[in-house]
Amino acid sequence: MAFSMARGEAGVETGAGTGRALGLLAAFRGEWYRCLTARADALFELADAVLCAGAPVRVLAELSLAPGHQRGHGALYDALNCGEVQIARLRRALAGLPLPAWPDGRIRLGVDVSPWLRPEAATSAGRLFCPVYGRGKGSAQMIPGWPYSVVAALEPGRASWTAVLDAVRLRPDDDQTEVTAAQVRDVVTRLIEAGHWRDGDPAILVVFDAGYDVTRLAWLLAGLPVSVLGRLRSDRVMQLPAPPRRPGTTGRPRKHGGELALSDPATWPGPQVATSTMTSRYGMATAAARDRVHPRLTHRAAWLDHDGDLPVIEGTLIRLQVDHLPGDRDPKPVWLWFSRTSATPAEVDRCWQAFLRRFDLETSKPQCCQAAAGRHCRWFLPVRCS
Repeated sequence: MAFSMARGEAGVETGAGTGRALGLLAAFRGEWYRCLTARADALFELADAVLCAGAPVRVLAELSLAPGHQRGHGALYDALNCGEVQIARLRRALAGLPLPAWPDGRIRLGVDVSPWLRPEAATSAGRLFCPVYGRGKGSAQMIPGWPYSVVAALEPGRASWTAVLDAVRLRPDDDQTEVTAAQVRDVVTRLIEAGHWRDGDPAILVVFDAGYDVTRLAWLLAGLPVSVLGRLRSDRVMQLPAPPRRPGTTGRPRKHGGELALSDPATWPGPQVATSTMTSRYGMATAAARDRVHPRLTHRAAWLDHDGDLPVIEGTLIRLQVDHLPGDRDPKPVWLWFSRTSATPAEVDRCWQAFLRRFDLETSKPQCCQAAAGRHCRWFLPVRCS
């Protein structure tokens, strides 16, 4: 919440001046206060204390000493134990804030999972094993915690700012793809209601990293004015489009052509689109796109209960190769799948550039619980949400 307040101010100040930025921030703070239905004053001051703390808070009572908090630590605990927040109203307020402006006017959303690590909270319900990198000596770890799916509007340039629009906690029994699709649908609906997208505007680009079933997400989000872009694992095997049906051929038409193994260059056909762009950070970035590439679906896992024939979800497969990474590291190619077919060279470049901007979410996503509690959380914030 505090992050959203700061983000709303900074995003407007660069375009319309300090006066409008302060007015927008004051309006948002007023709406945020109206979202609080119990212990409103104490919760409001607590949010200001988190914003002004300037560092992770490792002792909860210390927030009562932060600037902006004018109550004792007893009121702070009372706010957390008895406070209530209208989350639906807060989400609408966030959707009404100005979004980062891109030169082409297209909205770009990034989606990722941010864990609240709770390794010592053995009695906390619904914990999952969350993958964490960088805590050991270059090795990944699985630590118990609560994963949250975060949706944010991406910003151009290297500012690493993102406008967080929504966060949903993933439960042990959740289908991550279905939950994410429903979350993105709700966010896009709120953006449309807020007037950020109108008929005739370019489709909203939603960017996912590896780990998401991007083709199924494209299927579940059909009917929305969105395009889906996601990274594929380098060991995936995709299908090429079926060849044209010869005249006089009988029988059921083919759905698939040959296989395209991302790890086997011998299976790659010539690209329909190829672009080269010189970048200041990665050297030459070369993108090769192949049209109408799709996965071969089977009546298993998520498609087990699908009625009728399985769909053929076609899109554009993009292979991105750069000269070098920061620190002179040897780069590996990145495979992206875009939910639109017949992509133009401009669309191909827009896709991989938007994917690079998705990494801003890694450094700026709020991880509200982690920021408030520090790395090792020993307490729980039971504020009720309605």
